[in-house]
Amino acid sequence: MPDPFPHLHVASGYSLQYGASHPHTLVERAVEQEMDTLALTDRDGTYGAVKFAKACLSGGVRPVLGVDLAHLPTHATDVRRPRTPVRGGAFRDPRLPRVTFLAAAGGPGGGRAGWAAVCRLVSATHLSGERGTPVLDLDLLARELAGPLGAGQLVVLLGPGSEVGAAATRRRDDLAEAALARWRELVPAENLLVELVSHRLPGSRSGGDWGPGTTPHAARMAGLARRAGLGTILSNAVRYADRRDAPTIDVLDAARRLVALGSADLRHVGPDAFRGNAEGFLKSGKQMQEVAEEIARMAGLGDPAREARQLLARTRAVADRCALDPRADLGLGEVHFPEFTLSGEGASADVLLRARCEGAIGDRYGSAPRQRIWKRLDDELETIRTLGYASYFLTVGDVTDLIREMGVRCAARGSGAGSLVNYLLGISGVDPIRHGLLMERFLSPLRRALPDIDVDVESARRLEVYTAILDQYGGERCVCVSMMDTYRVRHAVRDVGAALGMPPGETDAIAKAFPHIRARDARAALRELPELRASGLGEERLDLMFGLVERLDGLPRHIAVHPCGVLLSDATLLDRTPVEASYAGFPMSQFDKDDVEDLGLLKFDVLGIRMQSSMAHALAEIQRVDDVVVDLDDEEQVPFDDPATYAMISAAKTLGVFQIESPGQRELVGKSGIESFEDIITDISLFRPGPVKSDMITPYLEAKQGWKAPVYLHDDLRPILGQTRGVVVFHEQVIEMIARFARVSYAEADERRRALGDVEGMAETRLWFFPRALAHGYALRVVEDVWKVLEAFASFGFCKAHAAAFALPTYQSAWLKAHWPAHFIAGLLTHDPGMYPKRLILDDARQLGIAVLGLDVNTSEQTYVVEKLPSPVGEPAETPYGIRLALSEVKGINEGEVQRIVAARPYHSLTDFWHRARVSRPIAERLVLAGGFDSVYGIGTTSDGVGRRGRVTRRDLLLQVAELDRHARAVERAGRGRGLAGRRPAAAAGSAPGSRARTVADQAAVRNSSDPLEREAAPSTERHALADQGVWARAAAQSRATAAPRPVTSVQLALDLGDEPGEGEVSGLPELSPQERMNAELEILGLDASRHVVETYATFLRQLGTTRSSELLQRRSKSELLVAGVKVATQTPPIRSGRRVIFLTLDDSTGPVDATFFEDAQGPYAATVFHSWLLVVRGELRRTGHRGVSLRATGCWALPELFALWQSHGAGDAGIEAVRAAMAVLPAGFGVEEPEHRRVLVHSSGFRMSPYSDIKPAGEETKDVARKLWHRSPGSAG
Repeated sequence: MPDPFPHLHVASGYSLQYGASHPHTLVERAVEQEMDTLALTDRDGTYGAVKFAKACLSGGVRPVLGVDLAHLPTHATDVRRPRTPVRGGAFRDPRLPRVTFLAAAGGPGGGRAGWAAVCRLVSATHLSGERGTPVLDLDLLARELAGPLGAGQLVVLLGPGSEVGAAATRRRDDLAEAALARWRELVPAENLLVELVSHRLPGSRSGGDWGPGTTPHAARMAGLARRAGLGTILSNAVRYADRRDAPTIDVLDAARRLVALGSADLRHVGPDAFRGNAEGFLKSGKQMQEVAEEIARMAGLGDPAREARQLLARTRAVADRCALDPRADLGLGEVHFPEFTLSGEGASADVLLRARCEGAIGDRYGSAPRQRIWKRLDDELETIRTLGYASYFLTVGDVTDLIREMGVRCAARGSGAGSLVNYLLGISGVDPIRHGLLMERFLSPLRRALPDIDVDVESARRLEVYTAILDQYGGERCVCVSMMDTYRVRHAVRDVGAALGMPPGETDAIAKAFPHIRARDARAALRELPELRASGLGEERLDLMFGLVERLDGLPRHIAVHPCGVLLSDATLLDRTPVEASYAGFPMSQFDKDDVEDLGLLKFDVLGIRMQSSMAHALAEIQRVDDVVVDLDDEEQVPFDDPATYAMISAAKTLGVFQIESPGQRELVGKSGIESFEDIITDISLFRPGPVKSDMITPYLEAKQGWKAPVYLHDDLRPILGQTRGVVVFHEQVIEMIARFARVSYAEADERRRALGDVEGMAETRLWFFPRALAHGYALRVVEDVWKVLEAFASFGFCKAHAAAFALPTYQSAWLKAHWPAHFIAGLLTHDPGMYPKRLILDDARQLGIAVLGLDVNTSEQTYVVEKLPSPVGEPAETPYGIRLALSEVKGINEGEVQRIVAARPYHSLTDFWHRARVSRPIAERLVLAGGFDSVYGIGTTSDGVGRRGRVTRRDLLLQVAELDRHARAVERAGRGRGLAGRRPAAAAGSAPGSRARTVADQAAVRNSSDPLEREAAPSTERHALADQGVWARAAAQSRATAAPRPVTSVQLALDLGDEPGEGEVSGLPELSPQERMNAELEILGLDASRHVVETYATFLRQLGTTRSSELLQRRSKSELLVAGVKVATQTPPIRSGRRVIFLTLDDSTGPVDATFFEDAQGPYAATVFHSWLLVVRGELRRTGHRGVSLRATGCWALPELFALWQSHGAGDAGIEAVRAAMAVLPAGFGVEEPEHRRVLVHSSGFRMSPYSDIKPAGEETKDVARKLWHRSPGSAG
């Protein structure tokens, strides 16, 4: 029998760190109990509303949607704000009153108006207060209800967490009645209800326990409602679906309040927490009836049975009033196009789109034959007209035009590159006709999925692009998409460990021992991964922790702006999605990318790509240094048949090149030999799970190199598979094969290709494909063979349009490296786009003959820059280049300090620098230690690293910095005594030409100061001109991002500081040794610019017999050898066997060394690979192509440990013998045994993949560890 009880106050996991169940879990629980209606009223937002509505639609449950909001008390005297804790202290809940708002479906505008009212109320609340802590002001609510929201669109529930509930707890009926009176002024009586909640916590009238969650409290609130003439409803204030989930709530509460389990703060049971027992779950109607009868008996307002029935009936009636239709009211399945301003009388979007496309044919194709172009254009425009998407294409075209007008590099990616319309509008730079791309892979008349056009822009200017788009379309029609950060194993371990009171260091070490996997897989990883099996983490004392960790899996933690998604819609956008401010102050939808697609809101992805910024930087440096203007998009300047570019790629010299710099890609390009742009497209697509799974890379390479002839299953496949030598690589090839053999359109063929992605679809497609292919004369054997290929590749191939879009910046970046390597590498170092740390890129520059120029306060800029160097006498006339290290690399320096340093140059001494650059003492000391003043004082070393006697050294300058700082403090104290202000003497306003610049620079420094008091007193920064009205204005006002200081044009010293320390006095202290210089560089810059870190171990490694990267090509294949270096990358890509493989890349100063650890070698060594940073690796050499080499690793040791062992035995032959003996011993605790059960992920196509593939490995980020490398330790535990 259906359960008629509807839960109207339910929090899911999208009540961040408050609810413990996913929306679909709550719906599944309701379906199990045969409930036909269920509400979702998450705290502070509607983040889970779309997922909940979809789950309700699937389960046949009517959704009720609302929100639980905190609000300011109606009486200021009631506010009791706890004191802000000191740093590191426990967070204190403000415990503001909370009220639940439900979208009314029976109001004047129906459910759609009710949902719009909830959306706009949530937006108004978030945008009116402090970001991250939304609090509703009732005066704001009054204004909103009197305006477009309308008071009849919302139903208000005043529950135990409201002011009425708080007054009932204190037994202050006068305060409760005053609060009810205020709410009656705001909301019609029929829409204002008192919510009764009893979790059956201990309490009684006689004992005086009236706390929320007790039956006496609910009974008292029932009496208050009766006297006020208001209705009541019954809820269970649900926080979790099942009683067994209650412990999860304890962990979430502890994490939210930053306290340990069992603390007094957690034991508090008040309006903000009912977890005094395990009763806050999704109870059945029968259980809720018992609660209703219990409340009615204690309230004493009449016959208990009758009162209980009436309470349940009122609850049901409210649910009927508020039940929404997901399609009609939320708009699931609809599409809302952006409005496009049309020009010309009677013009339509379709007419304008055609006119723009036809007008661009001449520019794009010149005098090329037009018949094929016109036919393709007509077909695409007809599809767009049928689907009604013309305004969308015009809008995206305008956006890309806007981006290019800003001077920002822009390139399309994804399947949209297969559209001729996109190419003619300038959205894409890839010619779909030239490269054989299909529109149907992107957009089809048989598929109602929304078009998804992605555009790559320079990452350094992405926020500028966002600002321009919002400026163009306004916050009422354009907002950013959000994404939800959820609990994975590392976050969960840290929060659970803190809740259990474990030491932070221990929890951090445990967290970093895990790869970046799902929290639910924690204990499985302890069994399956050898490095974890031997770690001791599986001991019984930690079992409770990991049990709680797994409970947190996938629960949302916090919301953030999506890195690329922008919504473009019509003027009703804010009726469909609530909006809040992102960290940077952009208006941001509360829905993620999947939700907005379900709501029919068109998403336009603007991705910030570091490689685009790197190339833009390189082009700017080419123009600045060499006065040459290069246009990468001009095929006359950058032809697609450049021999030097392809020679460099084929030699696997592709470090830093977009998409082809990973170890696997370098091996693949080395084997295949890239000869054309089409080869790059194919290479990018081959490095995917499908070709790997079916081992189709091998036949492609064999045919490509001429070792074997290409194999075609039928002559009809030659034109389809000719480019890829008979191997199916692209989705487009699958579409063409289905279309050719079944004689159907590309649109229908693509629908069949998509169906191959699941088991049922594959079976249905097979039954559809065979009779059609046989009916068209193909032999059964041929059809079977073709089907096997389709089955293996259809779901795992790669979209050729996507590969072609990627191939364009791949080729452009390779061309830059081949022809302008110094300028290109300066861009790489500035914008850090690749998978390798900067220190390896610097080594690559040295290998290319580019000088690495040290830090210099007179020549270094904020970014890496190129300098022309004088040609050595007797050398060719070609100008050599050097790359100057950037000031921004100095540890702790801020943008304001960098700008002041650059603006006040040149400097003639340290004292001059101190007074005019006005940096902090730590920054001045770091600049000295990193060599920033070497050129000023002529500091240098002889060949043995010893400074010249009688000359200033870096140690002398450090002493001078200390003296200058003491003098400045003395002047400051004297100035205070005379009533003058300022940390350092500063010019009065207008006293010098640079006074305004000085003031601006000082303000920037204060805003970026580490002193919170200084930051608080800093003048506010200027905002964008648009930030004066509407949604964007309110979002921008909440920006938490650090404001960029204004440009500084000059900085001058305006006051005579009197007697000061001597300038450049020689103390007799020795110069830093080469080792000390390298240590300082690593600590301050994160780079070993003057001396490679491995050189410290050169003597030891030479005695040990290691082979350097530059010597590997001289060694025989399959020979066993040792290599050593700094770890620069680890990867765990998927392979055919379904087992985990680890790719490791080392840098030994002569180039990268790639090593592969298969599972048979991982047991004793995986922990060392992941958690140590200076390594010695043993392995068997593998030759891969003409220039490619790698190692099949068989062992791995921490270099500092072996070095220490060698030193302890005299640093000679005895030490080497001790080291070799240690390396021959298998580490304790390891054997050859494997876990009894190893999980393997199996795709519908049969592809097997380790669950530990394609995830971030254990340990720290490679790029974050450079400053630790000079410490001779066994390596960080993570």
